[in-house]
Amino acid sequence: MAENHQIAKEIIEAVGGEDNIISVAHCATRLRIMISDKEKVDQARIEDTDKVKGAFYNSGQYQIIFGTGTVNKIYEEVTKLGIGGATKSEQAKKAAKSGNAFQRAIRTFGDVFVPIIPALVATGLFMGFRGLVMQEQVLALFGMTPDDISENFLLFTQILTDTAFIFLPALVAWSTFRVFGGSPIIGIVLGLMLVSPALPNAWGVASGSVEPLMFLGFIPVIGYQGSVLPAFIAGIIGAKLEKQIRKRVPDAFDLIVTPFLTLLIMIALALFAIGPIFHMVEEIILRGTVAVLEWPFGISGILIGFFNQIIVISGVHHVFNMLEIQLLERFGFNPYNAIVTCAVAAQGGAALAVGLKTKARKLKALALPSSLSAFLGITEPAIFGVNLRYGKPFLMGLIGGGVGGFFASIFGLKATGMAITVIPGTLLYLNGQILLYLLVNFIAIGTAFTLTWMFGYSDKMLENKK
Repeated sequence: MAENHQIAKEIIEAVGGEDNIISVAHCATRLRIMISDKEKVDQARIEDTDKVKGAFYNSGQYQIIFGTGTVNKIYEEVTKLGIGGATKSEQAKKAAKSGNAFQRAIRTFGDVFVPIIPALVATGLFMGFRGLVMQEQVLALFGMTPDDISENFLLFTQILTDTAFIFLPALVAWSTFRVFGGSPIIGIVLGLMLVSPALPNAWGVASGSVEPLMFLGFIPVIGYQGSVLPAFIAGIIGAKLEKQIRKRVPDAFDLIVTPFLTLLIMIALALFAIGPIFHMVEEIILRGTVAVLEWPFGISGILIGFFNQIIVISGVHHVFNMLEIQLLERFGFNPYNAIVTCAVAAQGGAALAVGLKTKARKLKALALPSSLSAFLGITEPAIFGVNLRYGKPFLMGLIGGGVGGFFASIFGLKATGMAITVIPGTLLYLNGQILLYLLVNFIAIGTAFTLTWMFGYSDKMLENKK
């Protein structure tokens, strides 16, 4: 406790003192500080503070990596020293005003889709477990064949794996209304209207077994099961429309008039304009994504595996959430995940090499846990605390990610879900792919480890940095 109290004091002093701190919040691994004057921050002192695994500016905040558990204790000590705390969402609203238009748009995209991911992670795990128990080899252990599986069991698994995607527009519209200041419950209802059973089912229309309704003879009206963009755009416009209506409606009529007009106007716009237009846009984006992933000779795996962690540092990676969702909804699998997993694992391999090679106790104590964190799917401690700090290990990790991504692409690995990687990600490959999945991860880790050990790090770097 005393140690954490001292660390908190050093952090406050190193960022320029109490007067330079607007607010403090934390997430699962990082202390997030809103700073008045960036010039007053002593980066070297921050990085030399005990338990700090790295520090950087992102999303308008100065973020200091401590790791899970530790960050909660440090935050508690910081607030005890009289620093005003703030929730992560409150900070996000302040941070949203910083950066250029593109950065703000990317942050908003992440704010909308990140809260939806846990439901899709669970769905992916259900798909993985169903793939495992339905394998003939597994069933044979119990003296069974796939024909012995009851229809009721298959129906139960279908409920687990299909529900999130059937009602995906409701999830997207809810989250979009929430981010853009509308009433989330109106967002949910609008999203549910887009998948109403009264409309021709999107999957039935796609298969040709159902005809779309034609409005004015040329506008196709269908349900939007599994769609993302129509609900996202409708959510943005709907939230802004609701706020404008609320400003103009007397308080006595707000409860009745505002939701009535919002839903009436938005469902008309969504079905007759937003839906048809952005469903086509969504289709074009999906076809482009599939075309890139199908490039021959593992080229897509090399490029995505190499550049993924650079994209993560820039914060633009949230855009790919929508693409992964669309891949899962349309095809039931996600080849992007296996390639990204190699990029994550490789950064862990580079950090592991640094941790085992260095003789500096503090760096060893930082690098080894950071590599484990990367193997659990969280790369920030490894990247910002170790690899980027010394430069070459990060590059070797990128190369390892490219090599692993190449083999993931060549082997045609396809996850049953998204958002979890490396060790937790094994649960997405239980449908007969697990050995190949482990192999590509070992290739990525081994390549990054070997290159870092041979060319990427020596303790002379540590001395030069000092």
